[in-house]
Amino acid sequence: MAPAGDRVDVVWNPEFLREGHAVQDTLRPDRLIAGVTTAAGEKAIRAVYAGIIDAGVPIFVTDPQTAELAKGAANTFLGLKISYINAVADMCEAAGGDVSQIVEILGVDLRIGSGGMMPGIGYGGGCLPKDVRAFTASARQLGADHAENLLRAAEKINENRVSVALTLIKRALRDHPLESARVTVWGAAFKPGTNDVRESPALALAQALQQAGAIVTIHDPQAVATAMIRNPEFDYTNDLPSSLDGADLVVLATEWPEYQQANPQALVDRPANPLLVDCRTTLDPEPWRAAGWTIHQLGRPRK
Repeated sequence: MAPAGDRVDVVWNPEFLREGHAVQDTLRPDRLIAGVTTAAGEKAIRAVYAGIIDAGVPIFVTDPQTAELAKGAANTFLGLKISYINAVADMCEAAGGDVSQIVEILGVDLRIGSGGMMPGIGYGGGCLPKDVRAFTASARQLGADHAENLLRAAEKINENRVSVALTLIKRALRDHPLESARVTVWGAAFKPGTNDVRESPALALAQALQQAGAIVTIHDPQAVATAMIRNPEFDYTNDLPSSLDGADLVVLATEWPEYQQANPQALVDRPANPLLVDCRTTLDPEPWRAAGWTIHQLGRPRK
């Protein structure tokens, strides 16, 4: 603490840490931002990050207002990108198009890029939803009405993803009612690589399935313990093959690599009905179909 009477400079230094990659992002961030009001403040922040700056990480020195807006703008743009591709997935669902191919087509455009554009049941976690809401509120407070409308539209798309997934699930079941159906949900964490279940779309979908009368069992490679605390009403298992036993339907709700690497042939006899709804559009459907599974994916043609 500085002695009384000494000048203290405040530097706004927002972080851009991704959950599950925090150590990597701290040691080798893709950029540094410093919102300063004095030359002394800039000198101090450059000294703190000297090693990282010398390694080639760019630093952007701005005023505090710009630094704060940059933080909100970065996370909110990711939310916009996710909501945008989900809106396109809905259009593909209606038209019979393939959203996965559209992601590839858009991705080769250097102005767009495919990073973060994964169609599915939306974003969650402790940071992104909060940051989007905060940035939307800032737009409203600043009187930036068009910005607020754009951001709120992205929020509405994200909020509607569980309903979209539930419609696909009901259609996949055909004549089998969702009420009393045994449903296995693969995934509880809001994204792979973490056990965080805050605002998890996977758990929100599991709740919607249960409210519709389904009997829900959840598997997750890492998040079973945390999910049980938040949602003790579900059945849980840590064993992937046995999670399928007797299931009328399997729903992939978090895009863990364990599900992408699963052997569909070895699993096909476990459920009562080898029917899988991939709500993250993450599986290669052909090996699953060849093994005897019926697979549905958001925004992809049904075969």
